[in-house]
Amino acid sequence: MGSSSTQFEDIRADDWHDEFSYLIVRPERGGIWDLMKYSLMGNIESGAMFLESSDHGLVGGEAADHRWVILVSIIARKIIHLISKPMEFTGFVVDFFLNLIYQNGSLFGLFYNLLHGDVVIPKRGTKTFISTIGQLDQRIELYQGNKVLEELHNSASGEGIKRIEMDDRATMDLCMMASKLSYENPEVVRDVVVNHWKMHFVDFYNCWDDYQKEKSTQVFLLCDKPKDANLILIAFRGTEPFDADDWSTDFDYSWYEIPGVGKMHMGFLEALGLGNREDTVTFHYHLQKNIYSEAAKMKSSNSDFHPAGSTDRRNTDIPPDMVEMTAYYMVREKLRSLLKEHKNAKYIVTGHSLGGALAIMFPTVLVLHEEMKLIQKLFGVYTFGQPRIGDRQIGRFMETHLDHPVPKYFRVVYCNDLVPRLPYDDKTFLYKHFGVCLYYNSFYMEKRMEEEPNKNYFGITHLIPEHLNAVWELIRSLIMGYIYGPEYREGWFAMVARVLGLALPGIAAHCPTDYVNSLRLGKESSI
Repeated sequence: MGSSSTQFEDIRADDWHDEFSYLIVRPERGGIWDLMKYSLMGNIESGAMFLESSDHGLVGGEAADHRWVILVSIIARKIIHLISKPMEFTGFVVDFFLNLIYQNGSLFGLFYNLLHGDVVIPKRGTKTFISTIGQLDQRIELYQGNKVLEELHNSASGEGIKRIEMDDRATMDLCMMASKLSYENPEVVRDVVVNHWKMHFVDFYNCWDDYQKEKSTQVFLLCDKPKDANLILIAFRGTEPFDADDWSTDFDYSWYEIPGVGKMHMGFLEALGLGNREDTVTFHYHLQKNIYSEAAKMKSSNSDFHPAGSTDRRNTDIPPDMVEMTAYYMVREKLRSLLKEHKNAKYIVTGHSLGGALAIMFPTVLVLHEEMKLIQKLFGVYTFGQPRIGDRQIGRFMETHLDHPVPKYFRVVYCNDLVPRLPYDDKTFLYKHFGVCLYYNSFYMEKRMEEEPNKNYFGITHLIPEHLNAVWELIRSLIMGYIYGPEYREGWFAMVARVLGLALPGIAAHCPTDYVNSLRLGKESSI
């Protein structure tokens, strides 16, 4: 992305950089002995070795005040890095083996085809190759048929979206199913959207993460119909089970602070293509409130210049290769063109896990960039098992846009899911959730609350209840099909995940299965 280098240099020459601050946790910079001194002896100098900041005075204070928070981030990411290659290989083998069984009908069918020399070999990237997430929960049909689609299609132009309730169960199920579908390859996504949901598939994007130096962010878009659509849905892919980089991002404590806005999770910003921690000035460039007007000053001799208040302003100063490669710019430009084409449409942003974080970060950056026309078209943000994205100030910054006149941001949390408890939250500082929390316990009872119980997960008092609950979830999975019908019957691979959940209950609870079940079977608690 060399075309942007001169603009970054111009920013460095300015004093803008002094207004912003950041903290980066770098597990690779210290050794085991440094980690032991920091954890067991509270040696602040050893802890500071793992930190990098815009303010050298901040490092010592952070290392002292938030020692256990930082330790969790360092240890978890060191372990993830250590097992990253085995994770990748395991994921490759598991994906292939599951699809080998699936495409041959069953394990018995595979042996039968082997004996007859007629084995079906799965091919990655085809509409029959299903992800590990898809194998855990093979449901693809929407709740109550296509209730949402019927509401949209049976309405006059521009009226359909108005007839759908924000927290309608069918609407939220569409969002959860789209979030689950985002883990699949483009051919699977297209097949399900067009042939099963009877909607219009717009596009699937593999987007560039400049820090990871790969296309690691996936997102797809759909409309309820190809012409005069009422609804546009944007679904970001979440944390893949065997992707070490995704899990490392979830455990990352690093942040970037924007004056007057708040602190934002650095890894999620990178996933959207809005910076690179190896060159922190890139965050400043992408996250300026006045990114249009300030960059335009550099080109004041250009006759096509539009002032910051111009209704025709576009981010023409963002290099074309970024618009074509990074998630935020690709989705924003496509959304802009879709809303121009479908003048009565509104849009929903959704995602599970890491995808949920990107889903709420997207409109947050739109507000930061003063994209008010796009924000006015936002119908809602629905996230599932989403990690925290920033501090309390970010929540306050977004309140006026997401809470009034009615809530537009719904954050669904299932029981002991670990990911919504990340990154760590403490009493005085940093990562805080905002929005309406819809919490479901293991009996699928719903409660609206500000924060899910056991907000930091890693607590001795919750250890035994978490494991006992995992035992109950395993028992429950054996009888679900008999109680609620065949669509709730869990397969052998889902059972394996439940057994693993006896040791790691927070990971098993993060699977989409319980989120789909919560929305379809959930009842509001009277307590």
